[in-house]
Amino acid sequence: MQIPFYKYQGTGNDFVVIDNRQNIFPKNNTKLIGQICDRRFGIGADGLILLEKDSESDFNMDYYNSDASQSMCGNGGRCAVAFAKFLGMIGNKTTFRAIDGLHEATIDGEVVTLKMSNVSEVHQRTRHLFLDTGSPHHVQLVENLDKFSVKHEGSRLRYGLYGESGSNINFVEQQAPDSFKVRTYERGVEDETLSCGTGVTAVALAMHNSGKTSSKKVNISTPGGDLNVSFDQENGTYSNIHLQGPAIQVFKGEITC
Repeated sequence: MQIPFYKYQGTGNDFVVIDNRQNIFPKNNTKLIGQICDRRFGIGADGLILLEKDSESDFNMDYYNSDASQSMCGNGGRCAVAFAKFLGMIGNKTTFRAIDGLHEATIDGEVVTLKMSNVSEVHQRTRHLFLDTGSPHHVQLVENLDKFSVKHEGSRLRYGLYGESGSNINFVEQQAPDSFKVRTYERGVEDETLSCGTGVTAVALAMHNSGKTSSKKVNISTPGGDLNVSFDQENGTYSNIHLQGPAIQVFKGEITC
């Protein structure tokens, strides 16, 4: 069977995206998901997105990391919105479902602004902060980020500090009062990715919570491009969290299943 697919990227975080409203994709085949995402023997991607029907919103985003595990993906959500717009399913505004609940989003050209889930807990540790922005995130300030061994240190912390369930690991360097550079080791991909949407969201909230910035609109530079995160805070809870950046279609093709 031939299944059409599209390749999307959001600041270098790349995804294979499939219109699965007719349930054509065998998503219980975790081996196939891994093969599709393999960069040498498949299409190559950080994750797979299946766009599906949802009874309470415009669509459901069923997201799989490249190892077939599931999580919320901020950049994936933005790419899913761009794909839904491309298919003619939505206008410039949408509400869709992800693994962590309903999300709102707007799209203007290539720029997608995604509303993330509220965050009520930010845990400050001796050398890092930990919070969940739809996926768990470790946030740690480092020096000389460009030369930092993200894959080695990220893997060590992902397993050594957080065990088998793991956490995404974000290394951060401040560039200006409201600007930070970020590199992320993603669990599920088990490598550094060029960008991570839930990761840069976690970084923005963590840097505000720890007093590194007083701004409620934070600019984030990743190896794959620039994003910004805006938010409100009241009584210890972060709300109206918006992740904004480009989401671009790269190419299309067919998968033989």
